[in-house]
Amino acid sequence: MTITLYGIPNCDTVKKARTWLSDNGIDFVFHDFKKDGINADLIKTWLRDVPWDVLVNRKGTTWRKLPDERKAAINDNASATALMLESPSVIKRPVLFKDKKSSVGFSDELYQQIFQD
Repeated sequence: MTITLYGIPNCDTVKKARTWLSDNGIDFVFHDFKKDGINADLIKTWLRDVPWDVLVNRKGTTWRKLPDERKAAINDNASATALMLESPSVIKRPVLFKDKKSSVGFSDELYQQIFQD
């Protein structure tokens, strides 16, 4: 079983997630989606488990810099996918993929629940 953590290395939340995984002896692969890229199929996989309005970080700088018309046009999986492909920084981080299931964000409680087996 491969566990993959998606994000960007300088994001504080991603750093916390990576530290938590390492401190708990959990082997994982880190995928820097700015350096290693993302594609529509990967986003589609995430969207099976995470709604688009959770996956798109509407509190971040990338979202806030978008014109209001562009923000208003993001209203479904297809439009959110197009935005994430265009601007990967708008993806809420980190995205964890374990056991063919995706989760977004990090907290000690969330990861304890995910890795309780």
